[in-house]
Amino acid sequence: MRLPQNNISWPKIIKVAAGAAGGAAAIALMEVLAERTTVPLLFVPFATSIVLVMGSPEAGPAQPRALVGGHLVSAAVGLLLLQVIGPGPWAAATAVGLAIIAMHATRTFHPPAGIDPLVIVVNNMPLSFFVVPVAVGACLLVAFAYIWHNVIRHGSWPTRWL
Repeated sequence: MRLPQNNISWPKIIKVAAGAAGGAAAIALMEVLAERTTVPLLFVPFATSIVLVMGSPEAGPAQPRALVGGHLVSAAVGLLLLQVIGPGPWAAATAVGLAIIAMHATRTFHPPAGIDPLVIVVNNMPLSFFVVPVAVGACLLVAFAYIWHNVIRHGSWPTRWL
């Protein structure tokens, strides 16, 4: 009886482990920054972005344009809907749907950014939420991913900037 071959190689295991370690480090940093600011961790929309960028750095939605642009576009849609309709479940649902359309239209599709309009509308977030934590957080995540993937992991990220 022949056992099936395992397609996982040591380089692949090391690559996955390095991404996991980077994800853990980025989450820890996010928690520290949230603790030191007035933004509760619950309102920081980057946990799934960290998983994507650290775990699948070659994916299109994990590239800087999608990461930063997706969060900015989605947050802008959420803030706009909040101003026009006000807070509420239907406004939040509409904002998420429109954010998906807007991300596709701007070529900034980043699925984790779909949480931004939900957080914004349901919690009636102020316009300043666009800057902190969204814009600053997305740019910090790009900087962290760049350093982690290129210096620590000795990889090559991003595959494209724009």
